[in-house]
Amino acid sequence: MLTFEKTPISGVYVITPKVFGDERGYFMETYSDQDFRNAGLNYVFVQDNQSSSTKGVLRGLHFQKTYPQAKLVRVLKGEVYDVAIDLREGSDTYGKYVGVVLSEENKKQLLIPRGFAHGFLVLSETAEFAYKCDEFYHPEDEGGLPYNDPSVAIDWPKLDVEYKLSEKDGKHPPLAESKVTFKGES
Repeated sequence: MLTFEKTPISGVYVITPKVFGDERGYFMETYSDQDFRNAGLNYVFVQDNQSSSTKGVLRGLHFQKTYPQAKLVRVLKGEVYDVAIDLREGSDTYGKYVGVVLSEENKKQLLIPRGFAHGFLVLSETAEFAYKCDEFYHPEDEGGLPYNDPSVAIDWPKLDVEYKLSEKDGKHPPLAESKVTFKGES
């Protein structure tokens, strides 16, 4: 059974599984279509992705321009600070973000609807990150925002190492220049 906690941004949920544990270890459901539908969330996930990163790796802030993706993200090993930025046209929270620590200990997940930029910072020595998408990945459709975009002003955790970005993640224009929006998403 999954518990759905609303965040200050409409459509973004922190999801916590019920964990059954004993001396052998634990068991939990990480996804249940029935629980999602009971919560009024009708998603059809079509692709699962997984990454491994070291401390200080900052992946994002990514989105697809023409084929936006809803994502259900979680951490298998380690700990990350996960961020979703609202880019939905007409949203009261446009340009605002939700930031949540996801870890193998807390087993929480973040549900990010279509119309958001997404990224995460690895806080532990290593982290394995997994997520479901409701749209396929289209490499030619990539877009992004800089992690330090002043108009979004994400309060990233301070680390004892430098942030490590990909080359492409260092080149995204800020939101004020790109003025990216997603129509009709919620």
